[in-house]
Amino acid sequence: MVLSSKLQMLQPPATIAMTQKARDLKQQGNDVISLSIGEPDFDTPDFIKEAAKQAIDQNYSHYPPIAGYPELREAIARKFKRDNNIEYKPSQIVVSTGAKQSIYNVFQCILNEGDEVLIPVPYWVTYADIVRLAGGTPVIIQTTIEEDFKANAAKLESYITAKTKALIYSSPCNPSGSVYLNTELKEIAAIAQKHDLIIISDEIYEHIVYGEKAVSIASFPEAYDRTVTINGLSKAYAMTGWRIGYIGAPEWIAKACETLQSQITSGANSIAQRAAIVALDADLSETHYMVEAFEKRKNLMMEKAAEIPAFKVSEPKGAFYLFPDVSATFGKTYRGKLIKDADDLAMFLLEEVHVSTVSGTAFGMDNCLRISFAASEKQLEEAMNRIKDVLQEA
Repeated sequence: MVLSSKLQMLQPPATIAMTQKARDLKQQGNDVISLSIGEPDFDTPDFIKEAAKQAIDQNYSHYPPIAGYPELREAIARKFKRDNNIEYKPSQIVVSTGAKQSIYNVFQCILNEGDEVLIPVPYWVTYADIVRLAGGTPVIIQTTIEEDFKANAAKLESYITAKTKALIYSSPCNPSGSVYLNTELKEIAAIAQKHDLIIISDEIYEHIVYGEKAVSIASFPEAYDRTVTINGLSKAYAMTGWRIGYIGAPEWIAKACETLQSQITSGANSIAQRAAIVALDADLSETHYMVEAFEKRKNLMMEKAAEIPAFKVSEPKGAFYLFPDVSATFGKTYRGKLIKDADDLAMFLLEEVHVSTVSGTAFGMDNCLRISFAASEKQLEEAMNRIKDVLQEA
């Protein structure tokens, strides 16, 4: 049998490969510090777990509605109004098995063969492949560390053609931690309106910010009718394994996503949905301790990165990643190993000092590394010291 041509061009995300290799080394008895995984290191808060236990006892064990329980969609609508100043009706909301499925659903519904999608670099690893699976063409827009890894409206417009259908970005960004400002989003909204583009705004890290609150582009009237807001509970509530993501969207897109989902996964896990209602309705202070911990770690990571001459760093404004430019290591030899690119460096750090990171190649930027600080301060300090020491040996 022959695989579909679309599947043949896909590769497993580098984040998965590095995480697996780190696990293998750990099983062999090595002291591996894993800074490659993209999930909080906290456990799900107890009040959310209690809600799930109650849902089991209340026999929420039957098929849920395809788009999500009405009570959950209403809670999501309240959350959008409270946190994002967006008015979505429950009929504009679809709950899926994680934000990744939400994005997949959207592109399957809006793209025709050959449609182009603007994707600023760096981007979350799955964006480009999801576009390809839907028959679209990713249009990769390079940014620089000097631009804080953000594409302004003028740069975006220079890539628009007659085939451009949509734009997708994340703010806060995985992997760079960049956050688009209100003024920047207003300009992007104007460009999208001018060229009749659909905007997919990935806001999964919205509550993990260090400074100004992240802005939702759908809160601008000129963008509301053309924006799909992607979110979920994985990051802010430490619920990665619960697999609850959702969209707020124009009704025609929401309805199409619901129809598509009915033929794929049907509804998301019933117990996780009931727990999500309680999570979303809780005061944000219930989970703010995680953000406070991430900010302390971010400050530590910036201090330690400043001690590594080969790292050029932009301070993250959100999420929990450092994304240093490491091109100063290229062409140099460490412990007999020539480093040609970020892939080489990531593998070298894992094999030689047992620190797991992810090459920026996975995110469209081959001169950077993504280093997660979803780990204890003790582990982070030890990991950065190992990196500093080995990179002084050239």
